[in-house]
Amino acid sequence: MEKIIVKNSEIEFEELEAKVKRKILSRGGSMMAVEVHFNKGGIGEKHSHSKHQQISYILEGEFEVEVGDEKKVLTAGDSFYAGENVEHGVKALKDSVILDVFTPQREDFLD
Repeated sequence: MEKIIVKNSEIEFEELEAKVKRKILSRGGSMMAVEVHFNKGGIGEKHSHSKHQQISYILEGEFEVEVGDEKKVLTAGDSFYAGENVEHGVKALKDSVILDVFTPQREDFLD
């Protein structure tokens, strides 16, 4: 389950809902990178992962981010960490892109 070298231009988007779509980027070993595009108002519902850790890096735009009990507005260059069983979610305040890195890989994304 590896995808070592990936050209972004060759990856199709997977539409998750009307305002959210993603591309699965490189993956290998226990890591996976995913690029997620949000239109203004798009929401990544608050949730947690029982077996995954996640770091998210804002590539462009602006998000209202909740991690645990903390809520902040993050912009390009900002990031957050959500450990196992930590509730987190985002809302795009403008058209935005986020890079999610997971360990272990999200096999549910590959179905």
